[in-house]
Amino acid sequence: MRLAVIPARGGSKRIPRKNIREFCGQPMIARSIAAATASACFDRVIVSTDDQEIAAVAAAYGAEVPFMRPAELSDDYIGTIPVIAHAIRWLQQQGEEVAEVCCIYATAPFVQASDLQHGLSLLRQHDADYAFSVTSYAFPIQRAVRITEQGLVEMFAPEQFATRSQDLEEAFHDAGQFYWGKAKAWLEGKPIFQGQSVPVILPRTRVQDIDTQEDWVRAEMLYRLLKAES
Repeated sequence: MRLAVIPARGGSKRIPRKNIREFCGQPMIARSIAAATASACFDRVIVSTDDQEIAAVAAAYGAEVPFMRPAELSDDYIGTIPVIAHAIRWLQQQGEEVAEVCCIYATAPFVQASDLQHGLSLLRQHDADYAFSVTSYAFPIQRAVRITEQGLVEMFAPEQFATRSQDLEEAFHDAGQFYWGKAKAWLEGKPIFQGQSVPVILPRTRVQDIDTQEDWVRAEMLYRLLKAES
């Protein structure tokens, strides 16, 4: 079985209730559910939550909520891997055989069905543990600077001061949308960002992390612009 798991705990603090807050006319989580369904990659689309209101919204938009996530997996310090592993184990206890699992974040309004399909293809093509969304940094990370305790500036990599920007290696970061993985990799707790993982490269125009109110406003503006262009 191929499984989509959308983690959506209820305790978001920086943007309260952000998983189900209205985003361009729909609850945020609805867009992740819709992309998962439209991809036709999954036998089941499950939302893992500790919150009854989130569960009700998820069900109304077509996801399953067959269990409530336990409290020990719902605090601020729990990572993604244990949450996905819990969902897999729960299904195994019901007699289900799970082969491939995709974690799709509930706050990923730019995730597309075609990207999910491409991720599954890459996972299989490379026989990888994981395939996850990444995008490139807009500015060379080798030229990043820090502000010291004295309020002064220093480079992270001063040895690159004289190197031309076009000669610096391109760098990528997690796009925060989805993470395909073999069930075995999730259950064994293998790290996602190293080892046998392959990138699903997305354009920067379809990536926006949403952690603050400023991020939210920017994401809605970008979403409306992309919708108008399409």
